[in-house]
Amino acid sequence: MEAICSALALRIKRLSHRQRAAEPLRQCWQHSPLRPSQDRNADYLAIDLETTALSPDEGEVVSAAWVAVSHGEIDLSSAAHRLLQAKGDVGDSATIHHLRDCDREGGEDAESVMRDLLLAARGRTLLFHGGTLDMAFLNQLSRRYFAAPLLLPYVDTLQQERRRRLRHQDALTPGELRLADCRKHYSLPSYPAHNALSDALATAELFLAMRSR
Repeated sequence: MEAICSALALRIKRLSHRQRAAEPLRQCWQHSPLRPSQDRNADYLAIDLETTALSPDEGEVVSAAWVAVSHGEIDLSSAAHRLLQAKGDVGDSATIHHLRDCDREGGEDAESVMRDLLLAARGRTLLFHGGTLDMAFLNQLSRRYFAAPLLLPYVDTLQQERRRRLRHQDALTPGELRLADCRKHYSLPSYPAHNALSDALATAELFLAMRSR
């Protein structure tokens, strides 16, 4: 029932924005589900962003990456890693994502990257690890370029793992649900953190491992 209510709410929101939403976003809505599918062969798009701040009001997206999950497998041919043009300095965030201002001189226009992301997302449920922040940035960009928020369903492996552990009454320690720690719990290899493509792939692998468990 909760999933049905969520899908209905998403449908209503899309209808309320349809008149002013730009064509790329409307096309994505037309081909995308209203809620995550229960079919194990459903299609997903794992996404990760690197940003200069923890709020879209204070920072910008430095890089974006995504990779498709189709029929229970990661489609490496779909992987994309895009560096965005600089609007401001990366500041102290460079110590996290290791991208400097000079690295971004050849970056792409954010609107072009968003258009390609919408094409990749058609017919797929979005997939994140800790998606609240990423969705906030993506919604801001979507409003800026397409006049409406994304309004696409997504699955968050961090929240899924949190619910699983709470059901089993497992104690949660600070930082235990970070991507690297969750992967370790499922016996997945460690990857370098805070590279958008590496984290998108890591999220896709974690999602498949959690589902198989």
